[in-house]
Amino acid sequence: MAAPNWKNRTVWTADCLGVLRGMNSESVDLIYLDPPFNSKADYAAPIGSEAAGAHFKDRWSLSDVDAEWINLIERRHPALHRVLLAAMTDSDKSYLAYMAARLLEMHRVLKPTGAIYLHCDPTMSHYLKLLMDAVFGGSNFRNELIWHYGQRTAFLARSFARKHDVVLFYGRSPSATVNRVSEPWTKEEFMAHRHDVKEGADGELYVWSDGGPGGERYRRDVTDILAAGKPFDTVWQIPILNAASKERTGYPTQKPLALLDRIIRASSNPGDVVLDPFCGCATTMVAAETLGREWAGIDLSPLAVELVSDRLRDQHGMFGQIAARPALPRRTDLGKLPAPRTHRKALYGEQGGHCAGCAEHFLPRHLEVDHIIARAAGGTDHPENLQLLCGACNRVKGTGAWST
Repeated sequence: MAAPNWKNRTVWTADCLGVLRGMNSESVDLIYLDPPFNSKADYAAPIGSEAAGAHFKDRWSLSDVDAEWINLIERRHPALHRVLLAAMTDSDKSYLAYMAARLLEMHRVLKPTGAIYLHCDPTMSHYLKLLMDAVFGGSNFRNELIWHYGQRTAFLARSFARKHDVVLFYGRSPSATVNRVSEPWTKEEFMAHRHDVKEGADGELYVWSDGGPGGERYRRDVTDILAAGKPFDTVWQIPILNAASKERTGYPTQKPLALLDRIIRASSNPGDVVLDPFCGCATTMVAAETLGREWAGIDLSPLAVELVSDRLRDQHGMFGQIAARPALPRRTDLGKLPAPRTHRKALYGEQGGHCAGCAEHFLPRHLEVDHIIARAAGGTDHPENLQLLCGACNRVKGTGAWST
């Protein structure tokens, strides 16, 4: 595992893909992301709100797709590519290609003990689950969490009222951090929950529980159960932010601090590094700061830096401690890499003398060493990021078989 190659409390104003590519591998403990949902809608904060000026579109078409993403996925990640091809519309394909390229980098930067929580809604949660299975492995899927919010009572003509979002929780490996988190509950709640409570000779109330040493049943006192708190299950009842909430900034997709507080406590420890690649109005950053975690955020909008600064100033009295970075980070975990041209012979052997673009066979002198991901987009000189192209393909790079 490598140390982060950035300072604590850094916010980048850039596309998260390039920033992620510049981060050291296995340097992050927890990722929470609340990306676009492919909702086919446009969002904007109201004029006069704290987040006024924040806006983004959540509509996708093939023009939004960088062919480099598709070429890389098609060649290196066939299982992931099959998910993209299963999409029903061009809009869905485009959105999934956008997410797939970024999830691959998130997987790389997570520590083996790390976890990722992807926030979505039923619009694309089924496709995103397939993407996550392909990137993180189905065996590392932990839970589909349901964030259930109330405050809607209308009857609808053609469906039930939608009152939940989905959060997909994956570990980076079987050793991912999962802490015991709970909420307080009363004796009355417990007694209503359990109907097998007994009274011992000492007058103490108890129940029989499974999971003792060797798997046998053992006595567990009600006072101990109440002290441990009520474990959370996969349905989280947390209200949405109403118009009068003190937390509310006016940001169009703002999430409550209570949601991020629970996620951060469950899958990180004090001093761990928390990353939000779509940090928006900074809820993740505020929750991480409150819980004593280090953190970094990424967002396309320069307004994100202002919102992070304003919210941390208001809630923690912090002034001037946010590092705003427009430039991409540069990885420090690869050591000094030799010039790309030194890999020509090895690449020629790996590719069997064929151009990585048109697949035609060429003599070595007719093939050029090319970066799969350009340096300007966060690519490195590592051999995994190099290929051989003929002169023609190198001039028109990026014409992969996306239409199939």
